Amino acid sequence: MDTQIPDSLEEADSSEEVRNWLELPPDVMSLIFLKLGAIDILFRAQSVCSAWRKLSKEPQLYRLVDMRNRWDLFDGDEYDMEKMAREAVDRSCGQLVEFSVEHFGTDELLQYIADKSGSLRCLRLVSCYQVSDDGLIKMANKLPMLEELEICHCSFSEEMLEAVGHACPQLKLFRLNCRGFRRPHIECDEEALAIAKNMPQLRHLHLFGNKLTNDGLRAILDGCPHLESLDLRQCFNVNLEGDLLKRCKDRLRKLRLPEDSTDDYEFDDAIDGDGSFDEEYPSGFSEIDFLSDDGYYEFSEGSYLSDYDDLDLGFNF
Repeated sequence: MDTQIPDSLEEADSSEEVRNWLELPPDVMSLIFLKLGAIDILFRAQSVCSAWRKLSKEPQLYRLVDMRNRWDLFDGDEYDMEKMAREAVDRSCGQLVEFSVEHFGTDELLQYIADKSGSLRCLRLVSCYQVSDDGLIKMANKLPMLEELEICHCSFSEEMLEAVGHACPQLKLFRLNCRGFRRPHIECDEEALAIAKNMPQLRHLHLFGNKLTNDGLRAILDGCPHLESLDLRQCFNVNLEGDLLKRCKDRLRKLRLPEDSTDDYEFDDAIDGDGSFDEEYPSGFSEIDFLSDDGYYEFSEGSYLSDYDDLDLGFNF
């Protein structure tokens, strides 16, 4: 009889069928622990019994460490999140490939991860205000195999982007997400130029809320020849029309425009500043024709805006 794996310890405890979880085969328990995740193993599962504590030390359970959205551990000062992160890194025994952290983290923690996890492929930093340019640069210099980097609601300079791009030539996915705003009107292409000049292998780029202009977008299209998808939501300085619009349409498989829906955005999407844009989408960009299941606009090879001139979708540009 197949054993159904619970999604959480709470589900296991509330199961209608009473089981002795200590008698489950080790391979089944390993699958359960993998579903729990590294932090719940450290925080809860390893304390159940000696057998579970022994199992909790298996390195493969710590290949992916996600410490985002753990508000249950931030109540009070009972838990040292950085100490818990270091413990997870130690238990991975060099097998860590993906690390995500939110609302804590220091330069020292990044160095600790880099020193012990040279095979790291993915790093996500969310609201990590104690991490400096220098700390992230030093980490990147030890992670030449890094392929995915997400920086959300953090404060870093374009010099950091240049250095990280140079240190991580395999970078294929980059997210640089911040809060979008309409006023005051500020245009800045430094970050876009740093990406264009130093991340030529990018396939996927997210620039939510960035202040780049059409010039910065053109530089990215020139400097990232392998780019397949681009998220420009709340990049209100970008005005896609004419040749630039056609170029994006011809080059990219997936595109999200400045005014596109943010319903699937996982962070706060509130826009700073009042007012609204008079411009909306050109008639050629129809959700009926281009919107895919994952919310991106998809372009078919050989199609042109003129193919959709007769569509009346109520969009004015």
